[in-house]
Amino acid sequence: MAENKEKLFEMFPPVSAEEWRAKVDVDLKGVPFEKKLVWRTSEGFNVQPMYRREDIASLTTTDSLPGEFPYVRGTRCNNEWLIRQEIIAETPAEANEKALAAIERGATSLGWHISDVNADALAEFLKGIDLTKTEINLSCCMRKAVELAGLLAQAVVAAGAAKDFRGSVKFNPWKRELKHGSKSPLNPVEAGKAIIEASLPVQGLRVLSVDSEIFTNGGAYIYQELGYALSWGAQWLTLLTEAGLPADLVASKIKFDMGISTNYFMELAKFRAARMLWAQIVEQYNPAEPEACKMMAHATTSKYNQTIYDAHVNLLRSQTEAMSAALAGVDSITVTPFDVPFKTPDEFSERIARNQQLLLKEESHLDKVVDPAGGSYYIETLTVSIAQEAWKLFLSVEEQGGFATALAAGSIQAAVNESNEKRHADMARRKEILLGTNQYPNINEFAAEKIEKNENGSCGCGCHEEGTGIAATRLASDFEQLRLATEHASNRPKVFMLTIGNLAMRLARSQFSGNFFGCAGYEIIDNNGFPTVKDGVDAALAAGADIVVLCSSDDEYAEFAPEAWDLLKGKTEFVVAGAPACTDDLKALGIENFIHVRSNVLDTLRSFNAKLLK
Repeated sequence: MAENKEKLFEMFPPVSAEEWRAKVDVDLKGVPFEKKLVWRTSEGFNVQPMYRREDIASLTTTDSLPGEFPYVRGTRCNNEWLIRQEIIAETPAEANEKALAAIERGATSLGWHISDVNADALAEFLKGIDLTKTEINLSCCMRKAVELAGLLAQAVVAAGAAKDFRGSVKFNPWKRELKHGSKSPLNPVEAGKAIIEASLPVQGLRVLSVDSEIFTNGGAYIYQELGYALSWGAQWLTLLTEAGLPADLVASKIKFDMGISTNYFMELAKFRAARMLWAQIVEQYNPAEPEACKMMAHATTSKYNQTIYDAHVNLLRSQTEAMSAALAGVDSITVTPFDVPFKTPDEFSERIARNQQLLLKEESHLDKVVDPAGGSYYIETLTVSIAQEAWKLFLSVEEQGGFATALAAGSIQAAVNESNEKRHADMARRKEILLGTNQYPNINEFAAEKIEKNENGSCGCGCHEEGTGIAATRLASDFEQLRLATEHASNRPKVFMLTIGNLAMRLARSQFSGNFFGCAGYEIIDNNGFPTVKDGVDAALAAGADIVVLCSSDDEYAEFAPEAWDLLKGKTEFVVAGAPACTDDLKALGIENFIHVRSNVLDTLRSFNAKLLK
């Protein structure tokens, strides 16, 4: 039987990019293509609405296979990432109990902050854990990190697991400068050499941290996290190779702890770009083995975009974030429990967080395919674009003298804080959206009672010293303060929708206004429509409204707004929903409040809170 080699769609003539563009221009009817369809990212490059084969024809990122230098497609020939759970416990015995339960339920990696560093406490925590099968990641006060690394190495050797063990001790001598702007008493070179020496009996024990999750949770953009992470890693290599250690040894002891933001495709591309750039950086230090160029990357879903209100939406955010990292081929993932913003995670939220990864493996089978995004016109282009922007930032930091010098000068902290402020400003104007917080809030939800104080105690090393470092303020925090102020007030303002006139416009604007004022937790009284302005005003006063929002069409506001203003006589706050052509005329009558898509939602609601809350 003759083989059928007919290709799918070969009966259709090929369509060039120029022909597609011409068709789009016709459909746009004069609206500029770049303004309507091209997305200018915060990372500093444009994203087109469509990509084709020719867009990646010249890219070299498509030339390698998984496991091959420069590792853009992965450092392994499989996608078996580890599921990490952070253990939160008061005592080593409690931590051990929780650790064993987590392992039984699917965790393959554990993280634990040990407060009292000693051999007995560590032994109690590790009791019953197979160190050849479960990754162990420990953190402690920076002053005790070298001691902890030595104790862990001894425990692993004693268990006969030195060959197969994987794990880390988080050592970050720049933590105080990053978080508080104050210099650490630790010398990175001396302490770095000491902790590497302590870890030498166990090859798989990584002890030099690149903790770029700090940047993600501080509001940094994706290219900033990647650029600073690369500079941080290069700083370790420079300091310790100049101190006489082999590049292979130093690189094999570095672990990247990175964050994951909500930008699904960009984050996927970020990790691919990270491996590629890191491999090229390590290569410049002339390692003896190409294996030294492989990046070990752990990824943690963001706390920055988590919310107190509508907290279960955090599950959707962390799920897509975890998917990004899993598809990108990271080595391990922590899913941050959904209730972290307002309490210490409990058994339920920890179980859900763990199961989110199990779902990706056991039901979605994301661990069965290596680099599934490889060859995608869009992802390959994003990978290169992010790599280029991150590399520019890396070179800029190097020109300043390197990561440590830039950190001491405060330029890194200032840049991240500037991005954080920009994102909060965008949040205030709804240019950046958090569902349930600054858009489509659940006006019937009250959260004050579920918030538990969860203050971190000091470990005595000054880690919690106040200063001017990276301000890790969650994106939702400003709006949450508004709603909590409303909950704590003795009165809850009522917002009455005076809907009248054009049916489509009054419905659209009443919905917009309800979402607008709902962001402050006000009570929303919506209506189907009134035959006259007087009927609407009478109903609003009878309902005890604190704010009356006139919802109609632009053309009708010239008639309806003055009438409503006169009838209310200052008895309530009066708002016009929209920015009609007659705005100046209405302002001349004394009408001051207008809400529309260009409004600063946060500032407007703060103003109303100041007037109405008692």
